[in-house]
Amino acid sequence: MENITSIKIFGFMALWSPFFLAFVILLTAVFFLVTTRWYREFEGGRPLTQKEGALFVVNMILLYAMYGAPIDLLSHILFTFHMVQMAFVLFLIAPLVYFSIPEYLQKYLVSLPVIGPVLRLGANKPLFSLMLLIAAFSIYHLPVVMDNLKMSSTLHTLVLAIMFLTAVMAFYPIFNKVEPEEKHMGGLFKLLYVFGIGAFVTPACALIIFAGSPMYATFTEGEAWLNAMALCVPAGILDSIAGAGMISGPEYFTNTTPLIDQQTGGIIMKVLQEVFFGVMLAHIFFKWFNEERQNEDQITERALAKAQAQKEMNERFRV
Repeated sequence: MENITSIKIFGFMALWSPFFLAFVILLTAVFFLVTTRWYREFEGGRPLTQKEGALFVVNMILLYAMYGAPIDLLSHILFTFHMVQMAFVLFLIAPLVYFSIPEYLQKYLVSLPVIGPVLRLGANKPLFSLMLLIAAFSIYHLPVVMDNLKMSSTLHTLVLAIMFLTAVMAFYPIFNKVEPEEKHMGGLFKLLYVFGIGAFVTPACALIIFAGSPMYATFTEGEAWLNAMALCVPAGILDSIAGAGMISGPEYFTNTTPLIDQQTGGIIMKVLQEVFFGVMLAHIFFKWFNEERQNEDQITERALAKAQAQKEMNERFRV
């Protein structure tokens, strides 16, 4: 039984996913070309702000950290890291998309044939998009579903992409910059919406935390675990390691039992989700508060102006 740092035996490709890094760099380069040089080609285009640029870079770093850096490899070894990955991707990276992409680019993306109708579904039927995200998260974490998905690299990648899309769609009603403000949900409904996502995620986390035994074969059974590791480790390296009898399961990398690992993962998911949603709720509340205060100020100004006009009219008639 070795330390978790022994994952270096899987090699550079498994640890750092250079092809995914190249994809992230390419995506970042295209984004900055569009938003700093080609923005005039879009209706309502404007220069990128420093805040938007910084948030996009942070989001890309997080995306690479979750799916390209050693965290991705560790997510196939320990359930704890899998849940860290899920929490960051679904509940932090997905909503940050709306804060990092300028409104004119969001409007262009929504106008596209496939992406547009999917995202607008989130605006037109917010409860449906909320329940779709929760259903995707819950069904994916059913043992029979997750264990089978991890046997196929293509299918697993496709399902993860769909889950991310459902998360982006779920946060569209509260963070998008496309729909007019009058079509957005009110501040109170936005607060309840975010609270609802957290509430519906809780049962799935509770089942994982309070299970009396390990639920996932791909984190406990040697053969299933090795097959799942093929998702991120080159076949030649994995075959040579397995053939030499160097490892037989995740116990090689940690002293944590599978049950404790599973429970820790469920707790971490719930804690991270509460932290991320707490920040969202604070953002929504203070934005709502400021908007209400501005409305009150405008109402007061209009009332004072009306009273002043009435006073001037009265004085004129007296003369």
